[in-house]
Amino acid sequence: MRAPLDGVYGDRTASAVAKFQQAYGLTPDGIAGDRTWAALKRHSLNRSEVDILAKVIYGEARGESYTGQVAVGAVVMNRIQSGRFGSGIRDVVFEPGAFTAVDDGQYWLTPDRTAYMAAFDAVRGWDPTGGALYYFNPRTATSKWIWSRPQTVTIGNHIFAK
Repeated sequence: MRAPLDGVYGDRTASAVAKFQQAYGLTPDGIAGDRTWAALKRHSLNRSEVDILAKVIYGEARGESYTGQVAVGAVVMNRIQSGRFGSGIRDVVFEPGAFTAVDDGQYWLTPDRTAYMAAFDAVRGWDPTGGALYYFNPRTATSKWIWSRPQTVTIGNHIFAK
């Protein structure tokens, strides 16, 4: 049973922080210092950031299977965690040319419940792509570069790559 939120940084909070630190390769001291906050930011999103992720998923993959939608969300999370695409979801999603849905306006459509569920699963760590940083539709891809990337898996209409 979960304890009610009380706003106190007590033993339960310190224990939860230490478990997070241990899971993500940090010194498990239970103190939410700079390194812990940086790791937390790479592995979690707040409510408005989940909205951004759901919009990307809906704009890019709404016709795909649920696994395909989670996979698109996982690519976004993998980019955030890599640190090579910016320091947060806004940097990743709005990088010029990174996502077709942003470029063609489909990003601004209202996501459905499935897109939000896929976003939550991606944030929680489900990654059906095997660590992919890219994906593309082979029927519509115009970039020769994307074909040079090591491919990890095909899910629906998308090929995922590192």
